[in-house]
Amino acid sequence: MEQKVIRDDHPRGRSGWRPRRVNLTSEHLSIKPSDFDYLKIIGKGSFGKVLLARHRETTKYYAVKVLQKKIILKKKEQKHIMAERSVLMKNIKHPFLVGLHYSFQTTDKLYFVLDYVNGGELFYHLQRERVFLEPRARFYAAEIASALGYLHSLHIVYRDLKPENILLDSQGHIVLTDFGLCKEGLDPSGTTSTFCGTPEYLAPEVLQKQAYDRTVDWWCLGSVLYEMLYGLPPFYSRNTAEMYNNILHNAPVLKPNISNSGRELLEGLLQKERSKRLGAKDDFLELKYHSFFSPINWDDLMAKKITPPFAPSVSGPTDLRHFDPEFTHLPVSASLCGDSVMVTSSVKEAAGAFPGFSYGPPADHSFM
Repeated sequence: MEQKVIRDDHPRGRSGWRPRRVNLTSEHLSIKPSDFDYLKIIGKGSFGKVLLARHRETTKYYAVKVLQKKIILKKKEQKHIMAERSVLMKNIKHPFLVGLHYSFQTTDKLYFVLDYVNGGELFYHLQRERVFLEPRARFYAAEIASALGYLHSLHIVYRDLKPENILLDSQGHIVLTDFGLCKEGLDPSGTTSTFCGTPEYLAPEVLQKQAYDRTVDWWCLGSVLYEMLYGLPPFYSRNTAEMYNNILHNAPVLKPNISNSGRELLEGLLQKERSKRLGAKDDFLELKYHSFFSPINWDDLMAKKITPPFAPSVSGPTDLRHFDPEFTHLPVSASLCGDSVMVTSSVKEAAGAFPGFSYGPPADHSFM
């Protein structure tokens, strides 16, 4: 499912912004794998699994991402994992970004304890319904845009927006997840040049291996909005070379089944020249005040006072109908509950490779 090209040799910058949180060392952090009951596998990635877990003491449900250190080290991905942790810690309370409760490690594994969201991936719902009507697509695009604008305000570029990374909560609101490809420390005029992302959604400047800026996220939003309205990404082809050629040279085909303001927004977001792209001057504000979003009251949107156009039918936290059975039918391994390895020299190397990974909120916020 993952089609990521990842390579990043640049040191991560600092935005100067500091969350009011307490970063605890593993010595002070008493949380451990056996504090949870692991109920089901709900996702898989390159480095490990995501599980539905229940905290034994509070009985609250969380999504626990369990990553194998040796695979991360083998693929030289430590930097991306630590960047993901850093970005998660900066999201104190944005309504449309997944929240981190704890991170901790054992000798051979890393654990992220995250908000549990069980309305399914946008990808799943789009596959089932093929296209969304414009008001529904507008609602999702508005919530996604506000989340991206917030990340940009923290000098973070997301870089991997796609329907698989966009979840729905049980009410039908957007939750953006998976911050592994985020770039930190990129100020409004800053650029980077790492070639990364997912083929269908790559911006032309990334594909050409040119310097790019935060407007890559607005290109990706244009691609996702197009897919919601038309059923496929704008330049899609089964032939990757042909798809890349489409991205670089062809205009997106805008059929007449959407409003003029919708067409205008897509043309602005899918502008191949990044300096002319919608969002190049004033970032999120350019989208916020675009006529396509005129039906949206942004204050109500942020306060979740707008009723979502679609509510996933879920009976409770253990209702997994919106997760892929390919994952939920897999057996949960007992090895997830702690260290299960012989301590070899390579394991010792892995054990010390992620200093400062463990995190917990202040004691009075513990498992709130």
